[in-house]
Amino acid sequence: MLAKLSVTLLLVASMAISPAATAEQEPSVELPSELARVLRDYEEAWEGRDASALAALFANDGFVLPNGRPPVRGRDAIREHYADSGGPLALRALAFATEGSVGYIIGGFARKESEPDIGKFTLTLRKEVDGRWLIVSDMDSPNRRPSSSN
Repeated sequence: MLAKLSVTLLLVASMAISPAATAEQEPSVELPSELARVLRDYEEAWEGRDASALAALFANDGFVLPNGRPPVRGRDAIREHYADSGGPLALRALAFATEGSVGYIIGGFARKESEPDIGKFTLTLRKEVDGRWLIVSDMDSPNRRPSSSN
């Protein structure tokens, strides 16, 4: 199942991402309402510093894949990971696709909607039996490399 999911996502990703990226910042794409809800709910929970609400956006077996740290798995661990985290956040989609009950969103993030992206993210999604899309994995990274002190 996992191998099938990986192959499906790679195939869908190769079809959905346009090579016409000439600008410094990729243009946003409009998401269907059920996927846009994931980003808006994430922003609201992050801005509200609500680790429980953030964790509720994830599948029970979901992952956070933090930059420079080991994976965090499961809602309880995700809630603990996000404790004391949050602040201003604006998410935007660069690409997305769904196939049956799996999907993804590739995007950029900033502190405010009108500001340039300071990082990028990928969300892998799964549609639950109730029709709600939940996050299976969340990986993000800054657009700038950390400064090294030698």
